[in-house]
Amino acid sequence: MSPRGSIQLTRIFGIRVGVSRSWFLVLAFLIVFLSQYFHEVLGGSTSTAYAVAVGGALGYFASLILHELGHALVSRRLGIAILGIDLWFFGGMAKPAREPETPGEEFKISAAGPAATFAVLLACVGVTAAIAGGGHFTDAVLTREGSTTTPVLALLAWLAFINAVLLLFNLVPAFPLDGGRIARAAIWWRTGDRHRGTRITGRAGQGFALVLGLVGLLGLLNGNSFGLFTLVLGLILYQASGGAVMQGALGQRIQSVTVGDIMDREPPTIPAELKVLDAQEQFFVRYRHPWFAVVDHARHFLGVVRSERIDAEIAAGRPALEVGDVLEPDLPVRIDEQEPLESLLRSEGLGRLGGMVAVDADGVLRGVVTVAQIRQALNPAGGS
Repeated sequence: MSPRGSIQLTRIFGIRVGVSRSWFLVLAFLIVFLSQYFHEVLGGSTSTAYAVAVGGALGYFASLILHELGHALVSRRLGIAILGIDLWFFGGMAKPAREPETPGEEFKISAAGPAATFAVLLACVGVTAAIAGGGHFTDAVLTREGSTTTPVLALLAWLAFINAVLLLFNLVPAFPLDGGRIARAAIWWRTGDRHRGTRITGRAGQGFALVLGLVGLLGLLNGNSFGLFTLVLGLILYQASGGAVMQGALGQRIQSVTVGDIMDREPPTIPAELKVLDAQEQFFVRYRHPWFAVVDHARHFLGVVRSERIDAEIAAGRPALEVGDVLEPDLPVRIDEQEPLESLLRSEGLGRLGGMVAVDADGVLRGVVTVAQIRQALNPAGGS
């Protein structure tokens, strides 16, 4: 559900916060909508209503960032790196480097976002009550006829209201919402089967998305400006939850498959002492692979070397360098041959390199598995 590319806004606690291009459209729409709303609530000049509307729109997205920071900071505390936070068409998403490995991790991370939203809601209500008391707060939220309030109280009331909506919406037990992830953690803990939890909450997500779509369609027919947004949100949620259902079903089918079952057990490997010029001629030109595993004389895996690095060293006049001196640094491509296929699919190195190197407990290379081999292994599972 997160955008493929985003524009960086800032960094918070070292975490990149970016936005999709659609975010700017939503920001503009929200400011226009809130300008009309605050003009009705406040009366007076349109410039005051516009200024409060800008604050309300930015406050809404700041609330989303705080929500995602809740997920991100708990993830980091549990040892899961965060690749960034993206705001997009309807919300935001913290992008972890890997999925939670236990029901406890899943629950803590999923609950952290709603907890942050609840804290923002309490802060808004508390500050409003401290400034003006409950009566002004209620009038500002409900826009009662004849009610009066100040721009500050109206803004705080709006932020309290929208955070309450976000909290309730996210707690719906339907994947991929936080409530669905919490429910998945509970099912996972109870049954020991993560995939079953994914399928059940995914089905719930599809049902909830259909309800949203129906509400959006009725809104469009009645001329409600938010009908289109609700309908599109329902469609996006349905796609995401449908993907979860498929993921859960596939996960159950492949849970007994290991890396060793699908890897190439006799891949071509480059000796570490080989010169880069010889490596180019004997391996890269011959096999046309973009990278190779490099081993020592006892076949201990040392790292990988890419064709680009070989070409660069030769072009720089260093053809006599040994391949062991030009390995890719800090590339997480090791995996145990006994690891399940599901762990392989979640590995960072697979996305960065297009393959992984299987080793045993002593670090001896046992095989290489590539994306093409994974696809070949998944096709029978997908079609059965």
